[in-house]
Amino acid sequence: MIEKLQIIKQRFDEVSDLIIQPDIISDQKRYVQLNKEYKDLRKLMDKREEYISLTNSIAEAEEIINEGSDAEMVEMAKMEMDTAKDRLPILEEEIKFMLIPKDPEDAKNVVMEIRAGTGGDEASIFAGDLFRMYSKYIESKGWSFNVMDFSEGTNGGYKEIQFEVNGEDVYGTLKFEAGVHRVQRVPQTETQGRVHTSAATVMVLPEAEEFDVQIDPKDVRIDFFCSSGPGGQSVNTTYSAVRLTHVPTGIVAQCQDEKSQHKNKDKAFKVLRSRLYDIELAKRQEEDAAKRNSQVSSGDRSAKIRTYNYPQGRVTDHRIGLTLYDLGNIINGDIQKIIDELQLVDNTEKLKENSDVF
Repeated sequence: MIEKLQIIKQRFDEVSDLIIQPDIISDQKRYVQLNKEYKDLRKLMDKREEYISLTNSIAEAEEIINEGSDAEMVEMAKMEMDTAKDRLPILEEEIKFMLIPKDPEDAKNVVMEIRAGTGGDEASIFAGDLFRMYSKYIESKGWSFNVMDFSEGTNGGYKEIQFEVNGEDVYGTLKFEAGVHRVQRVPQTETQGRVHTSAATVMVLPEAEEFDVQIDPKDVRIDFFCSSGPGGQSVNTTYSAVRLTHVPTGIVAQCQDEKSQHKNKDKAFKVLRSRLYDIELAKRQEEDAAKRNSQVSSGDRSAKIRTYNYPQGRVTDHRIGLTLYDLGNIINGDIQKIIDELQLVDNTEKLKENSDVF
């Protein structure tokens, strides 16, 4: 472990030197990447210092115990050694998880899409509930989000809504939310009081940079149309909304959030790049999942991943068999406990793969 941490320290010292170099500071993209790496390595350096401190404490305590000249000192040394030995294996596990190679996608911002599935109006209302859940969670993380496009349901909620999320390690946190979410409850439109099952699909697309995906302008058909929804007269009377169609794949991306046609076009291209990038990513994830037999990142975007059961007040994540009787808080944005469990399972699988490293 200490040898592995020494290699990490060498890289930390190297990055610490690089981020103060004028040529690096002037290259914004490189500077941001190195700054992110510095923050990650800094956390490991803190753990390294604690690890060295614990091993030194054990060695010093053993020395005092072996001397045995002062009974009171020996007793204190034994207590200190027991405390350090209890903490050491926990710390080693924490360090192992931190040393697992990070997915380069994890640091990316995302474009999220929520679409009503089976269940008619109730599915649209549920899609609206999910959007509210995610928006509250995003706010609790100190991230920001921006709605790009939406289509409202006839009785509330959304037939579909698309929004971008910006922050730290957004994709690494939200990627486990992709899949089919199911709700079991009595719909507002139900007169007999019967429980119905409806569904909505959540997509989480890592935001692709221009260098990630090359799009030939000749392959894109661009249509302009009048925006609908809130925003006043100018939104509805000018052709500011933009729809892009990628002819080779048939993928469509549109944006009507901004009053500026140019801004909407930029955002729509951002979505189009992310959709194309996601197709390639899904292929990679399916290949990885086949090799890993992964429980939580199968690459199957049509898989039913979670059920929200209102009569029983429970939420069940089917991938890891986790059931929590805390639906009220979860649907109000308290989903961190579910994400933590999914990340733990995923990291444990990765740890098994990398067991030869430690």
